[in-house]
Amino acid sequence: MKVLHVTPTYVPAWRYGGPIRSVHGLCKALVAQGVEVEVATTTVDGPATLEVAVDRPVELDGVRVHYFHSSLLRRLYWSAGLAGFVRDRLAEYDLVHLHSIYLWPTSFAARAARSRRLPYVLSPRGMLVDELIRRRNRWLKVAWINLFERRNLREAAMVHFTSEVEAADAARLGIEWRAHCIVPNGVDVEPDPPLARNPAPSQKPFGAEPYVIFLGRLTWKKGLDRLIAAIARVAGARLLVVGNDDEGYARTLGKLLAQEGIVERVKFAGPVTGAAKDELLRRAALLVLPSYSENFGNVVLEAMNQGCPVVVTREVGAAPIVEKSGAGLVVDGEPSRLAAAIQRLLADPGLRARMGRCGRDTVEASYSWRSVAAQMKAQYDALLRIHA
Repeated sequence: MKVLHVTPTYVPAWRYGGPIRSVHGLCKALVAQGVEVEVATTTVDGPATLEVAVDRPVELDGVRVHYFHSSLLRRLYWSAGLAGFVRDRLAEYDLVHLHSIYLWPTSFAARAARSRRLPYVLSPRGMLVDELIRRRNRWLKVAWINLFERRNLREAAMVHFTSEVEAADAARLGIEWRAHCIVPNGVDVEPDPPLARNPAPSQKPFGAEPYVIFLGRLTWKKGLDRLIAAIARVAGARLLVVGNDDEGYARTLGKLLAQEGIVERVKFAGPVTGAAKDELLRRAALLVLPSYSENFGNVVLEAMNQGCPVVVTREVGAAPIVEKSGAGLVVDGEPSRLAAAIQRLLADPGLRARMGRCGRDTVEASYSWRSVAAQMKAQYDALLRIHA
């Protein structure tokens, strides 16, 4: 089986957060499942350009990645090179998997696949949410949906959602599709390492004091405003905020901290990746993801994988995983409810330890990338039998 994945951005464009990690995690795990995977993408990295080869494919964890420059209409990720590649090479593949909506690469590839009667899977990656549409470029997004995405979704062989929450959000918009599947995101599961004997100061942000951690992009939809209000209601609670701030949202958060009088109890670490991020999660008392909208929430699995209990709002796609596994608490987003959950876990180390073990066991059993890729491959196999 040979599958082409088309995505506007790809690693190492880490600024785009969870979707980037999820697409690469899936692709490399599919390779391990025996699927021949190639990726077509652009070199766009925010206002910068990735320093990667564009004259030849690049091998990343067994995945062959074709990068193409986007010199015009960068906000849509338009690329003449990518268009030529898709037109010339599409017949080589059995299936196409498209990641994201509202952007030129996936819309173009969907149209090209239809012209060749090649089945394609479309992953909206959490972008079919009414509030997200209304908050930013509403009329442009509505126009794009009506002009392109309704047909792209309706004629996809399969629409892939990462959670029931994401599927329900799309249905509320009146989006129609032939068939859909729910395949979650995953995480790289490794043997549980012991805590470092001599951790770096950055890994002990509040010395010996326990801390709450938030991990993710600094943007309104992550609910940091209500997390700050909740922390203010928990006497002595300390919060570490980890993530990149491409939108300048930290200024707004600074004003909120000053209003609540807790500037000294909150630290901003900026983006942290790899082993350093894992260490911060292992040392945290708990992770809180208080999002207003979250199609999945990769950081929830990352925390569970490190034995860190979690508190999430009901709008988070991974909330049912937390609830079913006993890895944390699922609460309403009202600050007093968040505060009560945080207070409960901070006051009970034994409960935190039990939740941490439940989270780790659940990830190992069901949410490794190996397990997730096997689910996706089964969907591919079923589609190819139908379209044979």
